[in-house]
Amino acid sequence: MLKIWGRANSINVQKVMWVVGELDLDYERIDVGGKYGGMDSPELLARNPHGLIPVIEDNSATVWESHAIVRYLAAQYGDGSLWPSYPAARSTADMWMEWAQTVLQHGFIQLFWNLYRTPVEHHDHALLADLTAKCADNFTQLNRVLGKQPFITGDQLTYGDIPIATQFYRYFTLDIERPSVPNVEAWYERLTKNAAYAEHVMVPYEDLRATIVP
Repeated sequence: MLKIWGRANSINVQKVMWVVGELDLDYERIDVGGKYGGMDSPELLARNPHGLIPVIEDNSATVWESHAIVRYLAAQYGDGSLWPSYPAARSTADMWMEWAQTVLQHGFIQLFWNLYRTPVEHHDHALLADLTAKCADNFTQLNRVLGKQPFITGDQLTYGDIPIATQFYRYFTLDIERPSVPNVEAWYERLTKNAAYAEHVMVPYEDLRATIVP
């Protein structure tokens, strides 16, 4: 059985869990990280020398780094669905995964930590305004792409969509100013009716509030 190490309210773990749910895979998930600790446990370090989550074990394969895991699971179990059959389609998915990691999530995580995981009395309002504006720009770019097609890579959900859309739940539920992005909002609305997304991505994050002080 597929084993997954990582807490349910980690965005990077949620990417993996959404794929698992989308492909209806049997799994066991072990809570690690955050309030559960265990990041420096011998058990985790034996599987990921960097001591980070998520980590999976699937028969003889051990994989860490969320995007590597998403690709592995899609290729192993989602051929023709989450894993497109043609290399050109996979390259499109890969490009958007890179953008999600280096631009979209990078900007949003900075906003989330500085806004939500920092006590109000320590907020840097100029920084928050700048980060909010950068996120707005990123979502506006995404909105233009989604005006041409229902998913980021074309007409069906693929592994390239996963890291992008995993950001939506927190972005659309945080108390921040957001631009009008009707195509992204429509996609998010559809996803809220997706059973795997609702179970594994729309996870409460209240216990993450203001736990980090700069």
